[in-house]
Amino acid sequence: MNPQAAYQTLISAQQLQALIESHKPLLLLDLSFELANPEAGALAYARGHLPGAYYLHLDRDLSAPKTGSNGRHPLPGREAFAARMASLGLSADTQVVCYDAQGGMYAARAWWMLLWLGHAAVAVLDGGLAAWRDAGGALSTETPEPPAPSAFLPGEPLVAAISADALQRRLGRLRLIDARAGERFRGEVEPLDTKAGHIPGASNRAFAGNLNPQGRFKPAAELRAEFEPLVAPYAAADVVHQCGSGVTACHNLLAMVHAGLGLGALYPGSWSEWSSDPARPIATG
Repeated sequence: MNPQAAYQTLISAQQLQALIESHKPLLLLDLSFELANPEAGALAYARGHLPGAYYLHLDRDLSAPKTGSNGRHPLPGREAFAARMASLGLSADTQVVCYDAQGGMYAARAWWMLLWLGHAAVAVLDGGLAAWRDAGGALSTETPEPPAPSAFLPGEPLVAAISADALQRRLGRLRLIDARAGERFRGEVEPLDTKAGHIPGASNRAFAGNLNPQGRFKPAAELRAEFEPLVAPYAAADVVHQCGSGVTACHNLLAMVHAGLGLGALYPGSWSEWSSDPARPIATG
């Protein structure tokens, strides 16, 4: 990542307020969403959001159409997502700040996708909408006017993704971390996908463990102490993160970078793609 970028992992509400007051190029993205009610995030945005923020929908803006075999939230093409960002005026010198009202689980997906486009200056608002309000930040119900489109084009990706076939070939030779809740990982319940269980050899690190009781990310040193036993002795390049559909895995990726442990790879299709193919192995317990 570009060391000149101001904020690349997390930004506090106070830091964001100072950034807004500096009048430097800034793009605010509201990613609030609920899997059980896909329109809840847009409705919440309409009721109140950070002034000047634009709303991006997980299904429509951060995902490609589903085919039944490519997972529940397949990545869109890089060019298509870059065009969406260009429509919001993104340029090389723009600091992007992503937030949601769900502990960063959807904001982290947008964070990863902007790095995937080669844009380094992107951060997640630590604590999201609640942290902004706790810091005395105002909310707006006004949808900002669309900006003048930019000429933004995708650059060299700053993150790595791995396909299902490549992952299957490397099982046993990399560290695979599953961000789902423990009961889903173990195969005790499966509310979203057709089969229960996990990819053989995966370790479980529920993304919610990255947050403290106030919904903020734990200190870097604490996260490092929790992740190091999971990833050792693998280098960051040999650590792959997945979840149900390639969303909350990004939360673990963000936590590891915040902890100073480097940026692993994402398996975007995750369990929803993996389990849709009866030829792929499944483990439980």
